[in-house]
Amino acid sequence: MPTVGLILAGGLARRMGGGDKALKPLAGRPILAHVVDRLRGQCDDLLLNANGDPARFAGFGLPVIADTVPDFAGPLAGILAGLDWIASHRPQTEWLLSVAADTPFIPGDLAARLHQARAAAGTPLACAASGGRQHHAIGLWSVALREDLHRALAEGERRLGCWTQAHGVAIAEWPAEPVDPFFNINTPEELAEAGRLAAAGL
Repeated sequence: MPTVGLILAGGLARRMGGGDKALKPLAGRPILAHVVDRLRGQCDDLLLNANGDPARFAGFGLPVIADTVPDFAGPLAGILAGLDWIASHRPQTEWLLSVAADTPFIPGDLAARLHQARAAAGTPLACAASGGRQHHAIGLWSVALREDLHRALAEGERRLGCWTQAHGVAIAEWPAEPVDPFFNINTPEELAEAGRLAAAGL
């Protein structure tokens, strides 16, 4: 299924001391470069959701789209920005695949398995899970739900899991060993651990 990929990098990275977490170095390259490499072959287009000056991401050659909801409203706002971009630039595309910019080990079958899970369950949404935990920001989104998401955010909804559950969300599970493919980097210690995993070729 034609799918646009969206990398969510619109957070404040407080636990990393602020700044752009996605630009922190991992195994000699920015974290974001690892995410782009993992996602590029799975999607027809790639977008980056980030707020502030987009020029700092110019080296990645991706369209940079900012939240349209003010005050750092969280991943739902980034997903809405991605859905709006598709409606304007790829109106024939029905699906958005979102990932977090701090997950450098995204599996190569992410898009395929989320599509399979969604189709089997008959739901308009799907999300990834590993180690018994759902990763709501790593998911597949129907562009048909764009207006509903607009309304939900305007009414103050900020909880990604609550909004997806209201529409029906399929779950695709991955094993968490030898490394969790959705390992995300929130602290300097986790960045160091990701470096060890990357050095081990995981």
